[in-house]
Amino acid sequence: MHIVLVTPEIPQNTGNIARTCAALGADLHLVHPLGFSVDAKALRRAGLDYWNLLTVHHYDSLADFSDSHDEDRLVLFSSKGATPYTDIAYSADSYLVFGSETRGLPEDFVREANHTVARIPTISEARCLNLSNAVAVAAYEVVRQNSFEGLETRRD
Repeated sequence: MHIVLVTPEIPQNTGNIARTCAALGADLHLVHPLGFSVDAKALRRAGLDYWNLLTVHHYDSLADFSDSHDEDRLVLFSSKGATPYTDIAYSADSYLVFGSETRGLPEDFVREANHTVARIPTISEARCLNLSNAVAVAAYEVVRQNSFEGLETRRD
């Protein structure tokens, strides 16, 4: 699985997402510009001792990322999406694409591309979940649908 963050702004969120990726064996893709340095203390602290378990890919722009990936495997997450995230059949190599904390994904990217656009349901008064929580919810749906393949499901 691949988690894609498009212009993330808050290092603690990205650190938490990195830790989730490490725990699941997912690759983390960071689309620049970032709102922080990847060397930032808060980013390292949030990831704790999991950074050695993580593969991170960097892209100069959303166009750079799009040009190098097959549209068929991308699932965009947006509060404006019409499809509940649980109604999507994910493969183990799906790319889950999330926008920045304050702006989400660029509207033209969501509108113009031929992607599935998923929504994590919330009450009408709540706009959306925190980015790191949304990634965790979506990522665990992918691994659940794929029978938690490669993950330790119980400890003796």
